[in-house]
Amino acid sequence: MLTLKPKTWPGAIRKVTLGAGSRRPLTVGGGRGLPLHFFEADFPHRPVLALEITDVDPPRWIESVRRPWEGVLGQPAAAARRAVEEYGADLVMLHLVGTHPDRGNRSAEQAVADVRAVLDAVSVPLIVKGPGTGLKQNDVLARVAESCNGEGLVLHSACQEDYKTLAAVAVAYGHVLAAESPIDLNIAKQLNILLSDANMNLDRVLIDPLTGALGYGLEYTYSVMERIRLAALGGDPMLTCPLICVVGEEAWKAKEAKLAGGPEPLWGDQEKRGVHWEVVTALPLVQAGTDLLVLRHPDALAQVRRQLDVWFGPTAQRARNQEPHQERRTKN
Repeated sequence: MLTLKPKTWPGAIRKVTLGAGSRRPLTVGGGRGLPLHFFEADFPHRPVLALEITDVDPPRWIESVRRPWEGVLGQPAAAARRAVEEYGADLVMLHLVGTHPDRGNRSAEQAVADVRAVLDAVSVPLIVKGPGTGLKQNDVLARVAESCNGEGLVLHSACQEDYKTLAAVAVAYGHVLAAESPIDLNIAKQLNILLSDANMNLDRVLIDPLTGALGYGLEYTYSVMERIRLAALGGDPMLTCPLICVVGEEAWKAKEAKLAGGPEPLWGDQEKRGVHWEVVTALPLVQAGTDLLVLRHPDALAQVRRQLDVWFGPTAQRARNQEPHQERRTKN
C-alpha cells in the first residue's frame, strides 16, 4: 500500500479579516499546505463566496444573468439583501459601474451614498470595486474609504502603476486592499513590496492575480496562482496574502457562455451553459488556492457552494470562522 508522507512547509498563508465596525467579520486564509491537501495540512477557513451587484442597471449583463436580479438591478441595497438573504452569499461585491467616465460618470458622492445604502441593508463584509480608470478610481474609492471609516471594506483594486492613494486611505481608515496583478507572479510580489513600503500591513491585503475564464486564460491564471502558493508556503513573506478571484465578470464575457445560438443541440441551453462556464472557471481556482470567489449568477454560487461542502465539510460547519449568521435560504 502506498503511504503518503505529509510535507511540512516553512510558510503559511496569512489570515485576513474582512469587515469590521458594523459588519459581521469573515476571516480568510490561514492554510498551511497546498490547496485541498487535507491529509497533510490544516485549513482553518474555507473559501468564501461573494455575489456581484452594481450601482446602476448593468447594460452589459445578458438576459440570463439579469433574470435572477429582476426588480433590483440598479438598486444596490435591495440587490444586496437578495444576494445575502435569498441566495446565501457570504459577502457582497458592489461594482461601481456607473462611476466610469464612459458609463455614466456618476460622482464620488453618489458612490458613497450607494455604499452606505448597502451597509445599512446587510451586515456582511463588503467589497467595493471601482471604475478602474486611474484618477476617477482613486477619487471614488478614497471618498468611500473615508465615509466608511472602520467598516473594514475591501477596496478593489490597487495596481503596480497606481497604488499610493488607495494604500494611504486603506491604512488611514482601516480597510483591506485588493492588490491586482496581470497574471504575473513577479508583479504580484513587487506590488506587495511597494504596498509594504507604503506602510500597508500585508495582513490587510488580498492578491488578485487577475482571472482568466475557461478557454480564455484559465490555465495561465491557475499556473500563476500555483506558483504564488508554492512560493508563499516555501517561505516568501511577500506572497503569503490570501487570493481573491473575480470569476463572474470574466466567465460571462466568454462567447461560449453568452451565445444564444451555436451548434444546437450540442451546446445545450444557453443559461445552463453559462452557469456551468462560471462554475467550471471557479472550481479550478479553488484547487489552485483561492480564498475568495466573486460570482455573478446565483445558480453558480449554489453549485460552487455544494462542491465546497464536499471538499471542506457540511455547510453547517462553514461558519467556524464567523460570528453566527442569520438563517439564509439558498437557491438550488
